[in-house]
Amino acid sequence: MRRKRGRPLDGWLIIDKPLGMTSTQVVGRARYLFDAAKAGHGGTLDPLATGLLPIAFGKATKTVPYIMDGTKRYHFTLRIGEARDSDDAEGAVTATSDVRPDNAAFEAALAAFRGEIMQVPPVFSALKVGGQRSYDMARAGNAPELAPRPARIDRFELIARPDADTAVFEVESGKGVYMRALARDIALACGTVGHVAALRRLNVGPFDESHAIPLDKIVASADNAPAPPDLLLPVATALADIPALALTREEADALSFGQVIDLEQLAGRMPAHTDPRSGVVRAMDGARVVGLCRPEGGVLRSVRML
Repeated sequence: MRRKRGRPLDGWLIIDKPLGMTSTQVVGRARYLFDAAKAGHGGTLDPLATGLLPIAFGKATKTVPYIMDGTKRYHFTLRIGEARDSDDAEGAVTATSDVRPDNAAFEAALAAFRGEIMQVPPVFSALKVGGQRSYDMARAGNAPELAPRPARIDRFELIARPDADTAVFEVESGKGVYMRALARDIALACGTVGHVAALRRLNVGPFDESHAIPLDKIVASADNAPAPPDLLLPVATALADIPALALTREEADALSFGQVIDLEQLAGRMPAHTDPRSGVVRAMDGARVVGLCRPEGGVLRSVRML
């Protein structure tokens, strides 16, 4: 028999991901609980990480790229004195050190990791090398040499020092930054080795911990009906931090039909800045989000209509 497709459902579910589950497992569980036809997530978390995992249902999947591009905030605990092949507590020990940097050493090293930097990803990552996943090659004993990649670090601060062997950091970063690599590299910069012992994501784009729901709190009703859709946030919530442009109903309809609007017609209404990541604005018809548009060549063009 063919699998039941599920019901059409649109919106965002912000899960406080538990320890030990993969992001894919969390999405699968949420999709089952809501009996949703379509679902995806807005940024992978490792099994040993906890915190915000935004899950998109239906039309919300169209806005996933804007969540992926959003600023993220993390807390991670660095375990000092042991390097691991995975750069986290799950891996095998590859080196040890008796050096325990003091707070001043960490503070001095942090400056080099802020702003636009180059970062070598962990070998246990999903990056592809010659058509193979890096983590598959590493597990087979053939770990690849990964090239440095650009990374944007907006904030990187030492926030706690529970003891000589551990240090807790807060990071705000852009898309595709590996916290495991930051932990590895800040330890090396201070003349020792280390790995991530704990990691929690606190913010993803416009979403924060106030939006999050523990996965085990989502249950079907007594008659085994799916979880209620009122737990979902509107699709447009993902776009809340993108500059807004007020349109008339006629202008909104024109964009929906693939037409362009002369920017002179929008004089005085265009926001002072577009989204710095994508160059788009959020087109609004009253309180309704029409879609995302980009000003270029003297006109406003639709990029993604909702």
